[in-house]
Amino acid sequence: MSLIACRAALMGASLVALAACATTAASVEPAAAQTEPAQAPVRESTAFTLGTDQPRAPEQLAVTFDKADLSIRVLPDEKAIDAVALLDFTATAPVDRLVVELDTLLTVSEVAVDGVPVPADRWSNPEGRMTVELAEPLAIGETAQLRIAYAGQPRVAPNAPWDGGFVWSTAPSGEPWIATAVQPEGCDIFWPCIDHPLAEPGRVDLHITVPSNLSAPSNGEFLGAVDHGDGWTTWNWSAAHPNTYAIALNIGPYAEIADTYESRFGNRYPIQYWHLKSDDPAKARALFDEIAPMLDFYEATVGPYPFGDEKMGVVETPHLGMEHQTINAYGNGYKLDGRGFDWLLHHELSHEWFGNQLTNRNADDMWLHEGLGSYMQPLYDRWLNGERFMEASLLDQRRGLINKFPVVSGEEKSEDEVYQGDTGPGLDIYNKGSQIAHSLRMLIGDEAFFRSVTRLVYGTATPRPGEFRPRYGTTDEFLAIVNEESGRDLTWFFQGYLYQAALPDLRQTRTNGELALEWVTGDGGVFPMPVEVEVDGERHVVPMTGGRGRIAAPASAHVLIDPDNKVLRRLEFIEAWKAAGGGD
Repeated sequence: MSLIACRAALMGASLVALAACATTAASVEPAAAQTEPAQAPVRESTAFTLGTDQPRAPEQLAVTFDKADLSIRVLPDEKAIDAVALLDFTATAPVDRLVVELDTLLTVSEVAVDGVPVPADRWSNPEGRMTVELAEPLAIGETAQLRIAYAGQPRVAPNAPWDGGFVWSTAPSGEPWIATAVQPEGCDIFWPCIDHPLAEPGRVDLHITVPSNLSAPSNGEFLGAVDHGDGWTTWNWSAAHPNTYAIALNIGPYAEIADTYESRFGNRYPIQYWHLKSDDPAKARALFDEIAPMLDFYEATVGPYPFGDEKMGVVETPHLGMEHQTINAYGNGYKLDGRGFDWLLHHELSHEWFGNQLTNRNADDMWLHEGLGSYMQPLYDRWLNGERFMEASLLDQRRGLINKFPVVSGEEKSEDEVYQGDTGPGLDIYNKGSQIAHSLRMLIGDEAFFRSVTRLVYGTATPRPGEFRPRYGTTDEFLAIVNEESGRDLTWFFQGYLYQAALPDLRQTRTNGELALEWVTGDGGVFPMPVEVEVDGERHVVPMTGGRGRIAAPASAHVLIDPDNKVLRRLEFIEAWKAAGGGD
């Protein structure tokens, strides 16, 4: 599949970690980039490090991760970092060791607990899971600060953002242009963390030291820069409750466009775009001017921007993009596609709600990020340009469905198992997730659907700025919310769409002046999805009680099933088109 085909299939979905597109995307760079050939490290990260959201060690389950304070000097000439991490933990159960993850490509020079050095024989880091023995066990409620000094050449991303790590590039003006993109591999690629979505630290403070001719925009609130007078400057940032993989380094010869956004909820917050100084100023300004309308759409559709006490930030990167909390990576090269907005900017922004504010408890529920986030693009098409543009987006998504694995398996999964199309749903978490969301909205109506989404994202139907914090959610929770908001049991809907690889098939039989309809699902379950039928231009709703229904249809009548395409279902002509190579 070509990258263009990937984009058409996704219609605005992020391409992060999608192996189906990765092989064709390797040579694609933003127009401004002059990327140096990646140099393979002497050693590769371990298989453990390259995985993410793997089961936590018992010691990790026995603590809360209160704060990470990261001081990272980035050395462009050496393609290396020199760093110190201070990690604060509180025991929730008795624990005698602290356990974090850190890539073995990075050499640890010192380990200390509460300021006391830990002898080398009392800590180890096999395969990238570091264990530090405590001099005295922690009782419940006791705290400890783990200090780790480390340095080295971190993993070079073979094909960011799908196969991640550091991107060491060169801007058109000749300066270093550096970024991290580690969603598929996790935070341990360049800082010690608990590499699991349920182990977000309460706060991360970042002190990023770079050559003074470069800027280092990052996550959260800007606390100022300190020029040390020796050719180096430290940029200081602080972010509350960040996704661990969303912590990002972005370093380059940037110029900043900034403004203050006046929210429909009454609060005000900074919006910032950091772009290369060599960019066409008109293009950079045009992209920046898209941010405020997008924010208004998301706030009207879902709820308040989740991180208004920090900022809404975007930074240009030498890779395509990624949803880094409050500093989304943008590398689409200002490409126009006739939709009236930049699809990548819009999709990555969606993850501030679906991914950063709402985080799935396990990768098996990743469609809550990618599917609901992808549905926001057709909705935005309508918001800007009307029904025709929304339907065009939905049709492009519909043509991209794979239907090889269920969107949700009902079992614990790793991120790779979900994103890789040969082991899990892959692209279907985007496109099929969006199509399912649309069918759900058509079934229960706008009020119930959008209240359900808002409750899932914030834990309340009436979120107000400053009155909520990031939360975790599951498919089962979303079903329970939808049932409450719609006043009906829609287990059959979730079971028929999310937990089956095959789409529901609407079988049709027309005899003796009557049209008989029957739903057949992947597991043979009852699927009472009502269907609109147009007979000679007159519309009727067939209830489909028990999954079956009938309607009068004279032999001479023209019959059109589901004239507004409200219901996601098997369509044989699309299957035939795909079997003949359609979409390749």
